[in-house]
Amino acid sequence: MAAGTTTLNAPVTARSTTPLVEMRNISISFGGIKAVDDVTVDLHPGEVVGLLGHNGAGKSTLIKILSGAYRADAGEIYVNGTRVDISSPRDAKRHGIETIYQTLALADNIDAAGNIFLGREMMTPYGTLDDASMESETRKVMARLNPHFRRFKEPVKALSGGQRQSVAIARAIYFNARVLIMDEPTAALGPAETQQVADLVLQLKKEGIGIFLISHDIHDVFDLADRVSVMKNGRLVGSAKVTDVTQDEVLGMIILGKCPPGAIPGPGAS
Repeated sequence: MAAGTTTLNAPVTARSTTPLVEMRNISISFGGIKAVDDVTVDLHPGEVVGLLGHNGAGKSTLIKILSGAYRADAGEIYVNGTRVDISSPRDAKRHGIETIYQTLALADNIDAAGNIFLGREMMTPYGTLDDASMESETRKVMARLNPHFRRFKEPVKALSGGQRQSVAIARAIYFNARVLIMDEPTAALGPAETQQVADLVLQLKKEGIGIFLISHDIHDVFDLADRVSVMKNGRLVGSAKVTDVTQDEVLGMIILGKCPPGAIPGPGAS
């Protein structure tokens, strides 16, 4: 069975009481300045949590700890209820955590299959690249994720922004990611491509994958997220379901650190 088949076919029933990921009391300092200070966030299967805050609020640093780019000075990370040690991107991948950066980190000169299997190529018994198998598996995973994708033979530099997102996400999903970190996924995209990314997110939710969504666009977050967690000056202002707060109230959390009645206040609430 293909590496990605079980992940994509996993049914989603009721929300699990155990989070896919929980970051508890995370702190990290650089040069004596606390970039993240005692922050706790979690993520459940089939859920999108938007991480919001101004530049320097600490949200990207927090996520870099989860992705293995930084190591926290204090705090604990749990995956499916089990405490884990994440000290490198390889550790994060081993625990099913993948990051889709704004730059997408794709090799522009090769096609979708070449990107999905880059560094993890399928080989024939003769030690040569098994291009046919890699294309077949790429078609299977893309059929689940983006059934309208047809440009399998073209280098990814020829694809639209939304199609490139599809390839980057397919690469993560094929290798059994359960948690996706999406960094500004709709930045610099037009309305049609932004909708394409939104459709991808909805499909991922149906498959039970959890998504941390980092975005400066509050409208984007309200369209895609189930919950928001807002940071300011390295601390968590609060968390809320998007149905329990207004966009103006979330702006108040971002700018003033003020936690509205519909949100659960964090240590950084004023």
